[in-house]
Amino acid sequence: MAVKEELKKLGLHFIVVDLGEIEIMEDISGEQRRQLKMALLDSGLELMDDKKAVLIEKIKNVITEMIHYSDDLPRKNYSDHISEKLQHDYTYLSNIFSEVKGITIQQFIIIHKIERAKELLMYDELSLTEISYQLHYSSVAHLSNQFKKITGLTPSHFKQLKDKRRSPIEEIGNGIT
Repeated sequence: MAVKEELKKLGLHFIVVDLGEIEIMEDISGEQRRQLKMALLDSGLELMDDKKAVLIEKIKNVITEMIHYSDDLPRKNYSDHISEKLQHDYTYLSNIFSEVKGITIQQFIIIHKIERAKELLMYDELSLTEISYQLHYSSVAHLSNQFKKITGLTPSHFKQLKDKRRSPIEEIGNGIT
């Protein structure tokens, strides 16, 4: 909504305004680009010109949606899912992601899966076995091992903590969690 409003203020006509992407009908001037960039910054958004940065954001969005916002994770390989969604070869995506973020896509996925496991543990509606199944772990032991490796705690110890801090989704993979 904020993006559409800013485009209208600048007299720009858009075809598509989707999460992370805008398709504008006309060419925009340098001044219009500067004004749009400033208006987006005021709204807490960012205009990204760097194609690598845009692609990284798309990868992060696909992973975030896949793990945090879909009812069921894809049954196919994550690499195939990401490649299909972004219509790029996975090796290409993986190389760019690692180069820019300093971690692999797989590591990023694991961090997100553990964050999702934390969330599910806090809700206390599912058993560890059910969480393991929902997040497509081969076993409870596999989930527990990754959980301890990432958080330094066992899932059961985490569940007992009174101060159950989770990382905001947008900060996951931007450093140590």
